[in-house]
Amino acid sequence: MRNLFTRRDFLKTIGVGAAALSFSSCGQNTPKRPPNFVLIFTDDQGYADVGCFGAKGFETPNLDRMAAEGKRFTNFYVAQAVCSASRAGLLTGCYPNRVSILGALMPQSKIGINSKEETIAEILKKKGYAAGIFGKWHLGHHREFLPLQHGFDEYLGLPYSNDMWPFKYDCTPAPEDYKKAKHPPLPLIDGNEKTAEIKSQKDQDTLTTHYTERAVKFIEKNKDRPFFLYVPHTMPHTPLGVSDKFRGKSKQGKYGDVIMEIDWSVGEILNTLKKNGLEDNTLVIFTSDNGPWMNFGKHGGSALPLREGKGTSWEGGVREPCIMRWPGHIPAGTVCNKMAATMDILPTFAAIAGAPLPQQKIDGVNILPLLQGEKDASPRNHLYYYYGKQLQCVREGKWKLHFPHSYRSYQGVEPGKGGLPGPYARGETGLELYDLKNDISEKINLVEKYPEVVKRLQALAARARQELGDNEIIGKEVRPPGRVD
Repeated sequence: MRNLFTRRDFLKTIGVGAAALSFSSCGQNTPKRPPNFVLIFTDDQGYADVGCFGAKGFETPNLDRMAAEGKRFTNFYVAQAVCSASRAGLLTGCYPNRVSILGALMPQSKIGINSKEETIAEILKKKGYAAGIFGKWHLGHHREFLPLQHGFDEYLGLPYSNDMWPFKYDCTPAPEDYKKAKHPPLPLIDGNEKTAEIKSQKDQDTLTTHYTERAVKFIEKNKDRPFFLYVPHTMPHTPLGVSDKFRGKSKQGKYGDVIMEIDWSVGEILNTLKKNGLEDNTLVIFTSDNGPWMNFGKHGGSALPLREGKGTSWEGGVREPCIMRWPGHIPAGTVCNKMAATMDILPTFAAIAGAPLPQQKIDGVNILPLLQGEKDASPRNHLYYYYGKQLQCVREGKWKLHFPHSYRSYQGVEPGKGGLPGPYARGETGLELYDLKNDISEKINLVEKYPEVVKRLQALAARARQELGDNEIIGKEVRPPGRVD
């Protein structure tokens, strides 16, 4: 299957990695320390929820500064538009279907990331990197699935989403007949142990600041060695939580306040890198796990001009704002319109650090040429849009083909108010073809006009089904998740 790693790709990646290390040297015989990596990953933040991507009603000066000093990616994708699947794709460099982590794992789930899968942290560990995660994990809450068993040295955060607790979305106790009433208390885990419980709005309000403080301490602690810092924020997933520093500060309302605090967090991390003389030797990436949860109304974000949001394979569900900054290596103030994905981060970090790729097959590609602005570089030419086990779309170049499927929709229904959700609508799509270069909002179906394009994309999909499956079709290269008795 095209765009999946082969031996030739591996050799090419190692070659680029060697080049990356050589151009960062300060002298022929005195190479600099390997670069640090900071990955900031928000939850349910929409494509238009950053100032430089068109945000309205709130400002994000630190993220805008990152873009001015680095590069905006306008065709950047997650592996699936839902929590656990998205994180599996990010940390393993694989389609979630390959590693069998789908949907959003619940407090009652018995599965998690398999110990045989290698995460970004484990790959970088082979080159002497320290690794810390401060935020939401959501790849299994049992001890064997937690971050310290998968390459990380430090962990503070929630094992799953902040709404998986015995309270309603407005933080009031759930009545006995309410689904969430059966959830256990929401644990805050430090290392491998629960050290506190999140059981009120006030507790939710502390999370962004708490994660940021630990991230800053991690940088200070590891300033003399290469490190990988992963900050997967709980916010802006509902129920929204924001500290007194930013409550009531935005014109948009509480959602805007939350994003402003996340932007503050980014600023704290950037300032700490600068204070310790690390900013020129650190690649910082900011993006989100999926599109906005739009049936929460003002407590949800915006994906404009994209169609739909979280939980869908329309662009609003899977295309995310992405900014990368690495002074001296990424040209400042640039924009990349080429296709890239969270799955590509692992092989890119590996190439830059000179680390070996996972022994098992991955789906990510090395996008270092895009970061550096190499002319005509196009490491990724196609993408498969899965939701759960269903292959819903495939993209090649500018063309995106939807296969017939039903989906949750946010169109034509009244959104919720006061932090509570409104209902979903139900959408149905047939075989539909869109030109994303000229129709980013997926409004004009061209399936009848370009039958040869449809045929070519259908052939791509057939290969994906054979390898990764599609509903009842079992993919030949699907690997099992980890499982507890």
